[in-house]
Amino acid sequence: MDRGDLSDAEWDVIGSLLPPERGRWTRPAGDKCRFLNGMLDVLRTGCLWRDMHERDGKWNSVYVGFRRWAEQGVWDAMLQTL
Repeated sequence: MDRGDLSDAEWDVIGSLLPPERGRWTRPAGDKCRFLNGMLDVLRTGCLWRDMHERDGKWNSVYVGFRRWAEQGVWDAMLQTL
């Protein structure tokens, strides 16, 4: 775990708030945690998506996931719940 990454306890709370992946190319939960860490890192530091750290996955995949969750209202629901 790197500085700023979600702890296991934090992931246990937040992970259940994320929508389940559907479709043929679903990702395992570990990838969702890694992607969420990438999203939060970009939001926290203000860096460009293309400049995000490679350990958090491919920048385009993380960005598409971020946009999908924003369109589905996942971020708003998460903030209300937390």
